[in-house]
Formats: sequence, C-alpha cells, structure tokens
Amino acid sequence: MPEPQLPPEDGAPEDGGAIAATGAGGAMDLATSEGATLEKEPEGPEGGSEGRARSLWSDAWRDLRRNPVFIISGLIILFLVVIAIWPYSIATQNPLTCNLIDSEQGARSGHPFGFDAQGCDVYTRTVYGARASVTVGVCASAGVALVGSILGGLAGFYGGGWDAVLSRITDIFFGIPVVLGGLVLLSVVSSSTVWPVVGFMIVLGWPQISRIARGSVITVKQHDYVQAARALGASNTRMLIRHIMPNAIAPVIVVATIALGTFISLEATLSYLGVGLKPPTVSWGIDISDASPNVRNAPHALLWPAGALALTVLAFIMLGDAVRDALDPKLR
Repeated sequence: MPEPQLPPEDGAPEDGGAIAATGAGGAMDLATSEGATLEKEPEGPEGGSEGRARSLWSDAWRDLRRNPVFIISGLIILFLVVIAIWPYSIATQNPLTCNLIDSEQGARSGHPFGFDAQGCDVYTRTVYGARASVTVGVCASAGVALVGSILGGLAGFYGGGWDAVLSRITDIFFGIPVVLGGLVLLSVVSSSTVWPVVGFMIVLGWPQISRIARGSVITVKQHDYVQAARALGASNTRMLIRHIMPNAIAPVIVVATIALGTFISLEATLSYLGVGLKPPTVSWGIDISDASPNVRNAPHALLWPAGALALTVLAFIMLGDAVRDALDPKLR
C-alpha cells in the first residue's frame, strides 16, 4: 500500500521539491537562474530593450531634440543660412541699386522696409546683409576652433616647455583689446572682402579656445582608458585622435558656438567704425553706420538692420546655451 503524500512545507516549491531534494545541485541551479536573470538587458518603459549603452553625443542629441530653445534657434539659424546662400529667393532687387528720389521714404508696395538716405531699398539690403555676417561668423568660429584646439590640445598633451611657451603667448594675446586691435590692424587693409576681418578674428580669438582645449585634454588624459591605451603600446597620435580629442572636444564646441554670435556682433561693430567690411560689400554694420546720422528722419533705415543683427546674435547664443546644457554631464 503506497504511503500518503505529505503536503509541501511552507516556502517549499510545489513542483516536487526540486531544490530541497537535490541538495547542492539545487542551490547551484538557483544561482545559475539568478545569474541569468541579472544578465538580462534592462527593459525600457515600453518594454523595449536598451542593452546598448548610449554615448555622450547620442544622449546630447536626444536632449537637443526635446529642447524648444534649440529647435527655435535652429530654425532661425537655418533660415539665415538659406537667405545667406540664396538671398535672391526672397529679395528680387539689386541691393546696390539706389535712387535719391526715394531718399528716406517710408514703406510702400514692393518696398516693405522703406528706403535709406541714399534711396536704397532697406529690405533688400537687410536680406543681403545676412550673407556677410553669417560668413564672417561661421568662418571665424571654425578657424578659431581649429587653431585653438590644435595648439591647446598639443600643449595639454605634451606639457613641459611647449605648454609653458604657449601659455605665455596666450597671455600676450589676452592683453590686446579686441576692438582696439581691430582698429589698428584693419585700418591698413583696403580689401572689401570678408577675409581680412575673418583673419583678424582668428588671430585674436584662438587663445580662449586654446586654454579651454588645453584644460580639457589635461583632464581627459588622466582617465583610465587613456592609460590603458598607453600601456598597450598605442602611439601618441593614436591616443590623441582616437581617445583624447573625441572626449575633450565638447567644451570647445560649446564655446565656439556661443562665440559665433560674438564674432557677428564684432564684425558689425568694426564695420560701424569704418574699419571692418567696406562698400560695396553689403553689411548690417555698414547700414547701421549710414543710418545713424538720420535716425530721427528715417528710423526704419536703422531699426531693420539692427533688429536683424540682434536676432541673429541672440539665435546663436541660444543655440550655444542649448548645446552646453546637452553636453554638460553635471546637468543630467
């Protein structure tokens, strides 16, 4: 006669007591089961897998897409870039065609911004003025970021005498007032193109980026993955290109983006003082300078280019702030 089956004790499994009956083997099975559970990829809020670790850049891009400041400033900048490349798409007249009969006249059909003191269409000149300002800002920022990153990165990586010499050179450049330097250097230039102004901004603007790049490289090269690459025999060039610069470039990008708006404002200031861009180049700074003596009789000739300049600088500063917030790990 078979013995009656006893009910399982409290806490014992109901599937025949596999763990209790197998002894050490059951404990091993439990450990294996727990280990497999811990190795599972974490599931997202919607049950999706997020096994792949995201990089700083992917996290930054995700945050930027959700930031309304970035979206608004990006749309403004995109519009400015489009009209800088194709100004004739929204302004059909020639910005250099002027008629003194229309001097200081107000808005009318086909001329929504009125005319300046020379009888030039303010709307057309405001649209075409974006080309010079955006070109100067973008080229100066790119040049400053490139020169400053290379010099500062090399100084931070190698240190020693190179670092000491570069630090003293940057101290000298920091002691030169930017506007005064522009008045001295650009007053002897007769070219009406944007390149002398861009070159001047690169010459006086690289020390700030250089110091930021130097400090960032010094911080990054102390990390364990750089030391591991060095221990594995990686060359200095490989460590700089593959390991250090991709992780040290974020502060440089932030500062260069914010500085872009500053360079546009500096170009307008120098053009207003008569040493920046020169006619026949169309520039907001030149138009503001020409409209200033007649601001009481024709305020529209001053307000439209000044408003376009202020909006452009604001858009780039807002973009730089959004990029800084996205790339700063302390704000996460």
